Amino acid sequence: MMRVTPMVKYILIINVVILIVQSLLSLPFSDWFGLRVVFAEEFKPFQFLTYMWVHGGMWHLFGNMFAVFIFGPLLEQFWGSKKFLTFYLICGIGAGVLFGVADFFEKYDLKQDTEAYLENPNPEDFKLFIFDHRVPQRAIQELADFSDRYYENPDNSQLVAQSKSYVAQIYDLFSNIPMVGASGAVFGILMAFGMLFPNTQLMLLFPPIPVKAKYVVLFYGLYEVYAEFSRTPGDNIAHLAHLGGMLIAFIMIKYWQKKSNRFY
Repeated sequence: MMRVTPMVKYILIINVVILIVQSLLSLPFSDWFGLRVVFAEEFKPFQFLTYMWVHGGMWHLFGNMFAVFIFGPLLEQFWGSKKFLTFYLICGIGAGVLFGVADFFEKYDLKQDTEAYLENPNPEDFKLFIFDHRVPQRAIQELADFSDRYYENPDNSQLVAQSKSYVAQIYDLFSNIPMVGASGAVFGILMAFGMLFPNTQLMLLFPPIPVKAKYVVLFYGLYEVYAEFSRTPGDNIAHLAHLGGMLIAFIMIKYWQKKSNRFY
């Protein structure tokens, strides 16, 4: 079994300690340090760094740190501790920045549509709003029933006020969720492992067969692309951050390879 290298050990310890402190003291670390959309009042630039050290629960943490534990030591031995930490941080921060750019354009449309509706509420635009913005499945029937009543009584002040409340709630639901987790950095590690050790045999759990690292990376990359473009309401996984971490890792490794034939 491979020895846990120093920087991998520190990363594991820091992430575990943060979750324990968060849980024991009931501190809202996700709200404080998670990455917000850049036009949100709660957004702070330091969140591009801090989001990757906060997790949504034990299983979220376990999934990310297990990957660091499995793939990180060989990379750290290959590069050295400082370069491995540099790579880890740049992948995490870079994934956050790329996600933040995409998130801005996606949610800015929602922001504009929300502001426009609140200025001029009407049944037609309400229906378009809930259709254009992916409302969770559990709320679709309630909103559809309300929309029908609103069409029948467009001048009812109570229904107008309720429609504005629904729109504001949908805006808060989609724009005020912080992104947390080390997945961007973890997918960067996965990409690096696949690029530097492509023919290393990895034993899958289901099914228990050996597969070369390059094929595992290819599968994960293709899956994340599929998952992002087939997202359904309620899917809160930041697939773009995963892809961003892989892209940043690819660029960094190609740059390092071009700059030098050796990794230090």
